[in-house]
Amino acid sequence: MTPLFRYVTGSSALVLDSPHSGTSYPDDFAYACDLGLLRRAEDTHVEKLYDFAPALGAHWIEAFFPRSYLDANRNTTEMDVSMLDGPWPGVVETDPKTMSKVRLGKGLVWRTTDEGVPIYRRKLKVAEVQARIANCWTPYHAAVAQAIDAARSRHGYSIHVNCHSMPALATSHATEFPGEKHADFVVGDRDGTTAGKALSQLVCRHLGALGYSVAYNHPYKGVELVRRYSKPAEHRHSIQLEINRKLYMNEETLAMTAGFEPLKAHLRSLVELLLLTDPRKL
Repeated sequence: MTPLFRYVTGSSALVLDSPHSGTSYPDDFAYACDLGLLRRAEDTHVEKLYDFAPALGAHWIEAFFPRSYLDANRNTTEMDVSMLDGPWPGVVETDPKTMSKVRLGKGLVWRTTDEGVPIYRRKLKVAEVQARIANCWTPYHAAVAQAIDAARSRHGYSIHVNCHSMPALATSHATEFPGEKHADFVVGDRDGTTAGKALSQLVCRHLGALGYSVAYNHPYKGVELVRRYSKPAEHRHSIQLEINRKLYMNEETLAMTAGFEPLKAHLRSLVELLLLTDPRKL
């Protein structure tokens, strides 16, 4: 069976994960929309931007499955039951704020592309969604949890960076701010609840000093992977980092541009900074 994710164990307190850069589309996906349109959902090339990290001692977790098949950065309760051929046996989220992405078609299993195009022309079997959770979500989350636990146990603290990319301009069904022009980077810590503010501001300052525009907690605050495994009071810090795709790729062709290597060098400088940072001393 083809592996669905990769976990490289590190020796440092830094954990990086890329849940949305997967490009291996499973045979049972059976999507009905155009593949080129579906591929725009990927955090394209993010895994390449950080491919230096394991050699520096960082823990690295990378999904191979695409986010439109199963979004590892959503809770299993964020279920769009209208997509299913029968009743969902598990818990379904009811909080209106949490379910806002589900209404946009972006729950645990996507209903539409970022442009609002339906992905399926069929109802999904409850059993196939359960299989996606068992084969993708559960082991991916277990790897992230294991890496953070190992980092925290060895060093007394952990710094987790949840690695993402975003379009230059928000599409109609991507966020609640369609048409918004994004900054070069968005640093999210769920309004200071998943990481110490001093650590988040260190990241913001470093990127700003490199000449980038940086937004803090808007329009991306961080979702399930930073929420679930962080506890700043216990020195477990998690930050979601969004990179504007215009910095390194052509959003239409998905080809890397001349900006890729300079951006990668700047990300390396950020990773090197975090490897030397003890948030307990900030």
